[in-house]
Amino acid sequence: MKQIKFQQDAAEEISNKFEPYHKNPLMKDMVSRIPFYQNLSAITGAGKTKILSETVSNLRTSLPLEPVVLWVSKGKVVVGQTLANLTGKYSPYLGNFEVMPLLDVTTEQIEDSSRGLLLVATVGKFNVKDKTQGDRKIYQSNIDNAESTLWERLKERRNGKQQKRPLICIYDEGHNLSDQQTKIILELNPDAIIAASATTKVPPALNKIIERLRDDKGWRDEDISTAVKSTDVVKAGLIKESIEMIGYLTPMQIAVSDLLERMELSEKKVKKLKLDIKPKAIYVSTTNVVADAKYPDDPNKTLFSERQARPIVIWRHLVDSGVDPREIAVYSQLKFGKNNPPPPEFNLFSGGDNDYKNFTSGNYRHIIFNLSLQEGWDDPECYFAYIDKEMGSKLQITQIIGRVLRQPGIRHYPESILNEAHLFVRADSRNVFGDVVKQVKKQLSSDTLDIKLRVATVTTAKKDRPYSKVKKQEFLPLMDVDSDNAYKPVNKIIDKIQDFRSNKVDTIGQGERLTVLQRIGKDEDAEEKWVPVEHSNLVTARWVLRQEVQKHYADAITICNIEHPKFDAKIEYHSLAAETIRKAAFELVEAFLNNSVVVQNWSEAIEIPEAAVNEEEEVRFRNALHASYSDLNGLEEPFAKALDKTKLTWFRNPARGLFEIPLLDINKTKNFNPDFVVWASKNKLVAIDTKGTHIIMGEASRKLFGINPVRGKKLLVRFVSEGKWKNFTTREDKAGFTVWLMKQGKVEAMSVDSMEDAIAMCLKFD
Repeated sequence: MKQIKFQQDAAEEISNKFEPYHKNPLMKDMVSRIPFYQNLSAITGAGKTKILSETVSNLRTSLPLEPVVLWVSKGKVVVGQTLANLTGKYSPYLGNFEVMPLLDVTTEQIEDSSRGLLLVATVGKFNVKDKTQGDRKIYQSNIDNAESTLWERLKERRNGKQQKRPLICIYDEGHNLSDQQTKIILELNPDAIIAASATTKVPPALNKIIERLRDDKGWRDEDISTAVKSTDVVKAGLIKESIEMIGYLTPMQIAVSDLLERMELSEKKVKKLKLDIKPKAIYVSTTNVVADAKYPDDPNKTLFSERQARPIVIWRHLVDSGVDPREIAVYSQLKFGKNNPPPPEFNLFSGGDNDYKNFTSGNYRHIIFNLSLQEGWDDPECYFAYIDKEMGSKLQITQIIGRVLRQPGIRHYPESILNEAHLFVRADSRNVFGDVVKQVKKQLSSDTLDIKLRVATVTTAKKDRPYSKVKKQEFLPLMDVDSDNAYKPVNKIIDKIQDFRSNKVDTIGQGERLTVLQRIGKDEDAEEKWVPVEHSNLVTARWVLRQEVQKHYADAITICNIEHPKFDAKIEYHSLAAETIRKAAFELVEAFLNNSVVVQNWSEAIEIPEAAVNEEEEVRFRNALHASYSDLNGLEEPFAKALDKTKLTWFRNPARGLFEIPLLDINKTKNFNPDFVVWASKNKLVAIDTKGTHIIMGEASRKLFGINPVRGKKLLVRFVSEGKWKNFTTREDKAGFTVWLMKQGKVEAMSVDSMEDAIAMCLKFD
């Protein structure tokens, strides 16, 4: 699975906060801790499960005993998906953990501290106030061990030496965490509680812990929460980069027909790019209500062909429009009378969680949902949503945005339509749609979401979509990294890494403390005490090396030969051995970057597609490759107008997904998207950026400015800054402009008086 830096950084941030707290925690009494608390704030699609998997693995390295992890979610569907992911695609990030459903765990497994134990459950498994009266199996005594319930064994969690195993509680979708659930979890005396949620709203019982952390530890908001920037999620290709929202004051059929038209266009783009994607659509409305009235649809007296319940009306229109009914699923509690059943081709899933497995296995492309969208259904191929927003509807558009945000393939594509979520909102008044737009804009402007929004309104019939067509066919080279010359120097460093398999000194880290139940005299006399231990949990040298390399420049790991048996050595994370490996990892990443080059591949050239345009901010041009552009920020708009006056062909490159140049710089953004590309001559392209001056301050700039063509046109890169700069740190005059380019193997700052002069300077040198 693709390693994504912000996910690794978030996991490391949490573990870095946990480690000092674990060594010096707040205490309830002599042996009971106030648990470490952290909220992971991340947008839908950021990969919270993967981040939490890495977090659990990292926390394990700081603990003196293999921990027990209780991983809790609200719904059965979510728990089922989590269990499948933790035992499947995310298992490499967990490391030495046995993963199983909570109710399958045995006493022997709780007592066996030779490996970590991760237990997955819904809150319904133990969310009862009166445990003696509840029917939850977790509270019932095992017939073979009648003196102890599973819950009591979890509270004790002693190994054979009577040492207490650490407990980490993970609460997925933490905004669902109730006060009652929190109190029950706190009964287990966990060492850490980590909740994943886009909001920091917490129940009162948990708030008491947070207040103690604030008062006694001086924690601030940033100490309590680890936030993932949505811009990082977009850049990584995990979510779509923009939302197109169109409001309809028309019958449903016009909006749905428009959706199908856009869907057909996206399918053509997928076919053109030869992608393994099948775009999907959801249709969200009330269920057993007549489409244009406020009274129930009678399932007993009305034939299916005459039914007016919204899901049925939408289904009939899709079929009449040529959609194969085998591709349509209706996921709602739609009612039918015995004498008026639906036709055989009507795929109805009304059993909720019980039907979910059959629903997902069908891989339907058109899904009609009721108001309560199935929690846990997240399909990256879902691009389109029709939303029936009638007056008085309680439907929140923001909850639907999350259904269409994930991006298939974990990358953005040259065709902008494949990087967008499309919302078709039918309202019964312009005011209702205006309120929806305000609601979405408020969410998009929050700290957790940074995605472009384009808005249009349709009142009576279809209108052209906000896209600017290409005036003539042009191509750009595919940019890549050639690391052939880096293989030898990188693996030379790897060969020099010491073999720690027989080293029993340098592999040991700092000691820790844990609680032990000590017997005094008679068997029934015992007391709990803190005792020092010499070791923390072991990891392989290979795991440390891989983690460190991917932290600095993930692609470098692809040429590292780390299969040698010496990397099987078990070491402690804070040992001298681990520190030695971390230093080697940094050195080999530097060797990778120093011996790799950026290349352009014209044999896999990218055809420039139509450009997405926000009609409210559209600026028209005469000589550009497209008739108009929008979202021109800061220096971009005046620069684009001046560039247009040169009468050369040029285009505005989108911020992500089309023309991307790899950056060979440690710990920095992986790709660079220049603002503009100009066809300066038959054999010369010039890429110009007006906002990325910070990029040229790194070592990567030398290779960025010196991209040589394998064949085809020559590509030159230029940066333009406002003001006259002597060097990277000294600006001599606020007036004028500075063009940064390569001359005689060195990055030079060329000062000019006007924007026109800056453009001429960009195009002048080869």
